[in-house]
Order: sequence, then structure tokens, then C-alpha cells
Amino acid sequence: MADKLGVGIIGCGNIAGRYAANLKQYPEMELVGATDIDYSRAEALTKEHGGQPYRTTAELLADDRIQMVVNLTIHHAHKAVITEALNAGKHVYSEKPLAMTYADARELVELAQSKGLRLGCSPITWMGEAQQTAWKQIREGRLGDVRVIFAEVNWGRIETWHPAPEPFYEVGALYDVGVYPLTLITTIFGPARRVWAKGELLKPDRQTLDGRPFHVSTPDFVVSMVELESGPVVRLTTDFYVGQHSKQKGVEFHGDAGSLYISSWQVFDADVEFTEFGKKYEPVPLIKEPYHGTEWGRGARDMAQAILENRPHRATGEQAAHVVEILEAATRAMASGEAVEVHSTFQQPAPMDWAS
Repeated sequence: MADKLGVGIIGCGNIAGRYAANLKQYPEMELVGATDIDYSRAEALTKEHGGQPYRTTAELLADDRIQMVVNLTIHHAHKAVITEALNAGKHVYSEKPLAMTYADARELVELAQSKGLRLGCSPITWMGEAQQTAWKQIREGRLGDVRVIFAEVNWGRIETWHPAPEPFYEVGALYDVGVYPLTLITTIFGPARRVWAKGELLKPDRQTLDGRPFHVSTPDFVVSMVELESGPVVRLTTDFYVGQHSKQKGVEFHGDAGSLYISSWQVFDADVEFTEFGKKYEPVPLIKEPYHGTEWGRGARDMAQAILENRPHRATGEQAAHVVEILEAATRAMASGEAVEVHSTFQQPAPMDWAS
């Protein structure tokens, strides 16, 4: 059995450097190369992190040294790129969302299954030390029955820091950043069954860093209520107007015996705090020394290890497809003003070995 997998990156945009910096350090993975529609970006990435640049996706997929693709393209390209890679016989780990519709996401899951290939997808921020610590507290019953969850994603204003913000505004805050807490919450509590949502477009006219104006038509502020099959109700706020300086941030879990707060759904060294009802929050020590910030490659590494060890990987296409169905249900609920049912399911992942 091989002791490592050859990996190719498709899409060399803003996040690619952080992925490549992680991947090249993992003993289970060898960064063979990268491609991008702008060849100069593939050249720059491989010059810094190793591997070779490819002029086209087809050229990268034709390289037999590559067994696994990491897809970092823009949201709307995910379906086509993942399909092409699976049809070329490659395992695929993709940035979120898996696809823009549940039908497309389900089609990708079924294609991977039919070919005996692995399909994984971010976000994997639930794999962080802080998030795993919170999950362990909940799993061990410290909160009692959890009935209410508040999740806040204030991620404005992308145009003040990202060189190409338009694709994010095109899909909207719900699809772009709502996936993070939804994946964390469904990892811990399992699938959703019903969604309500209300959205507004607060600031339609914006400007890029280089002064170019652009127009937004997708709601940049959405509040959703998600009923989980296991019982808890989630209030999820996602927006591209209020910035990360907001005091409303992170995730709160409220149960019969106590409440747990995690200050970030993203960074692995977030604060975790617990309180019994009516008392003050106190810090909860993390299970282990955390990675500082976000280790973007952790999910891809887990999938590579799983392939080599012949075990299930944690960040599955099935769960990613379920999260897409939740997002789609919220979009339909915004349009109709009524609750929308969610029908798909998935097998919840195992905690990280060091957190079990």
C-alpha cells in the first residue's frame, strides 16, 4: 500500500496559498502541482509551495501521479470541476459549498459512489481543538438536553479586504458563510428537518479595493430558524454587512443543565466557556494545545489518511449535500414566507481520535 497520495490543486485564488502551506507539510500527501484559469497564479503558487503548474484542468487530471484533487475554485464552478475530476478517476476534496443546489450536490455524491471514489468537502472548522472541546462537553452530557442554539456569522464587508469580492456577494452570506456553523451544528446534533428564513438586502451598491463599483442583488442579511431532527432549534444569523468586530459572534448551546459558548466557529484556538443556569461563564480548558488560527488542510489530510488506512473520512460529501439542502430550504423559505422541509440525511462523523 502506498504511504502517501499525490495531490493536485484546482483553483489558485485567495485561499489556495493557505491550503498549499498545510498540504506540503503532511507526510500522507505530496503536492504534485496546481492549475488555474489564470496560469500565472498556478505558476506563483507552485513556485512558492512546490509542484508543477498545469495550463489546464485536463492536463492536471491526466497526470497519473495525482490520485486526489483539492478543488478551490469559485462556488459556481464546483459542480463542473468535481464532476470532471471524478470522471478522471480522482478522489476529490472540495471547498464549500459542495454545489449550489441540492440536486447537483446529490448527483456528485452518487457519481463518487458509483466510481468507488472518495468525495469530501469543507468546512472542517468543527475539527478544531476548541470545537472538538465543545462537542466533547455536549457529548458527555454537561449541558443536559440541548434545546436552543444561537449561531452568529457577521462577515462584512468583504470588499474591504478581498481583491475579488463579487463572487461572494453573488452567492450571498447564507451560502458562503452559513455553511460553517451549520456544518458544526449538524456534526454534533445530526440532520435538520425544517427551516424558516427571512432575508434583506441592506447595502446593494459597493466598491472594490481598487475603486470599482459593483451591485449586489442577493440578500446580504439572513436570519434562519432551523429545526433539528434530534430536537434542538437553531437561530442562525448570516450577514455581509456587520463586521467581525460585532460583539455578537460564535455559537451558544443552551441546555437544561447549562450553557456552552464558543467564541468562533472558525478558528481552532477559540475560547470555550460553560455556565450553569443563572451563573457566570467560566473558561473550559481545551482538550489539547490548539492550532493557532485555522488549519485549512486538516479535512483534506483526514481524507488522505482515511484512503490510505481504508477507513471512513470525516468531512463527507453526504453531509455537505445535506447542508446544501438546508441552505436551499432557507432560500425557498425566504421566497415563500413559509417553513420548508429538509429530507436528506447523513451519517454523523466520528470525533477526532484525540477528542474521543
